Amino acid sequence: MTPAINLAKKKAIPHTVHQYHHDSNNENYGQEAVEQLGQDPKRVFKTLLFSLNGDVKKLAVAVVPVNGMLDLKAAAKAVGAKKAEMADPKLAEKVTGYIVGGISPLGQKKRLPTILDQSAEQFETIFVSAGKRGLEIELAGNDLLTLTGGSYGKIGK
Repeated sequence: MTPAINLAKKKAIPHTVHQYHHDSNNENYGQEAVEQLGQDPKRVFKTLLFSLNGDVKKLAVAVVPVNGMLDLKAAAKAVGAKKAEMADPKLAEKVTGYIVGGISPLGQKKRLPTILDQSAEQFETIFVSAGKRGLEIELAGNDLLTLTGGSYGKIGK
């Protein structure tokens, strides 16, 4: 079990864990999850960390569909910052306790401000990393926000 799955279990949040074989040569982790699980790419979300106002240590989490991109301007605004830029992958791994391609918005070492793209509201459940490459957790967007203390925002493009 991963910290993400353990958190959902501990808080009695309805969820389903999906496992698939991760090809170690494939670095397009989100697309691989879409293909392996046979899901709509708008329903499978990736977890991205971004830094605020030029301070590499002040981070937030964006959860956006794998087929889209993060709008950094909108993400900054959603967390009350003036500007945002993508976090260094090594720092993201250190802060979350997960490795790139397996960073879950759930069960991170340190709770960070979390924004889930509002497109998630159209689905009964969404898929996010469960904390390991080849492992996804399916749950309701509202439940994801309950577990992270996050909110919806129009942050994808």
